[in-house]
Amino acid sequence: MSVDIGNRLRRVRLRHNLSQRELAKRAGVTNSTISLIESNSSNPSVGALKRILDGIPIGLAEFFSFEPEKPRKAFYAAEELVEIGKGPISYRQIGDNLFGRSLQILKECYQPGADTGKVPLVHEGEEGGIVLSGRLEVAVEDERRILGPGDAYFESRRPHRFRCVGPVPCEVISACTPPTF
Repeated sequence: MSVDIGNRLRRVRLRHNLSQRELAKRAGVTNSTISLIESNSSNPSVGALKRILDGIPIGLAEFFSFEPEKPRKAFYAAEELVEIGKGPISYRQIGDNLFGRSLQILKECYQPGADTGKVPLVHEGEEGGIVLSGRLEVAVEDERRILGPGDAYFESRRPHRFRCVGPVPCEVISACTPPTF
């Protein structure tokens, strides 16, 4: 296993709101030394790295245990959608980690006869969806409607449930805020 020391140092430095110049001054090294390490053009000795980290300040153990945040992805291939459903209802979520996000987008697939259950769903926020294919019965309190391709719903604070009607699976694209799954 290799550790990207340069990227790790840059992320820790930025997390502590330090410029390369300020960190170099605190550590007693040149600005170019910090730059070369962060671009992975130079691999510091343990002693040199410790001296640099003392300028932050952060210890070697904390530096190597720190998990830099991964940059958020902008695009997702179909196979990268994360399955969070089970059984006859598939919920494929865009993104594997919604921490800090206020919107959840799902590609839902209900097999014929699949139902969200006898207990209606209720949650704060907003939820809406558009049927892509198949037919979906949507019940909101005492009101029921069968939606087909192109039809949509928009409700979440009132008790609601979903059921696929007809002989083919029903596909829906939905979004809710905040994420509820």
